[in-house]
Amino acid sequence: MQLDTKGKTVPNDSHQRAAEFHELAAHAHRAAAAHHGKEDHQTGHEHSKQALEHANKAFQWSQEAHRKSAKAAEKT
Repeated sequence: MQLDTKGKTVPNDSHQRAAEFHELAAHAHRAAAAHHGKEDHQTGHEHSKQALEHANKAFQWSQEAHRKSAKAAEKT
């Protein structure tokens, strides 16, 4: 948890996890593009699958972060 500008605690962990998975997905997309550019389509396909998995996890964590933020906002 961290403090907002009014000194109240706000959930942070879900936002952090979502951001981490977004970064992992972006990295996997870049790796896939590099392999496809080198005509290594098999490895590129594997990186594309990994990117999709990370993107799905990022989406799930984003939903969780949104749910927690909405719940925290109701308390104020």
